[in-house]
Amino acid sequence: MAETLTLIAGRSSKQGTSLNVGKLKPEYQEVTTTLEMNEEDMARLGLQDGDQVRLRTAVGQAVVRCKGRKAVDLPAGLIFLAYGPASSQLMGGDTAGTGMPISKNIEVEVERVNDAFTGEDN
Repeated sequence: MAETLTLIAGRSSKQGTSLNVGKLKPEYQEVTTTLEMNEEDMARLGLQDGDQVRLRTAVGQAVVRCKGRKAVDLPAGLIFLAYGPASSQLMGGDTAGTGMPISKNIEVEVERVNDAFTGEDN
């Protein structure tokens, strides 16, 4: 079952250091395809660390793996994804004149998937 949560995309220190290694390297690929979620939200959705989820916005979708975070680190209802190809698929092209797409406070439908390649729903 899908649920709507609020996406905050942004830079992380791990993303920055893995970028120095290279965008095609496993370290960068992992950090930019790992969605951080509140552990309580994950439990409600029946998710565990490493499960794949499909994220859908009004402009696109992406499949990523999820990782739990405690409520003190990430409040319920919010999700975080480091900037990268997956987060870019979820943002519109409007930059509000800044040159950077709007990447905060994006409503995202989150649902578990069994297979990222077939998109087969659970």
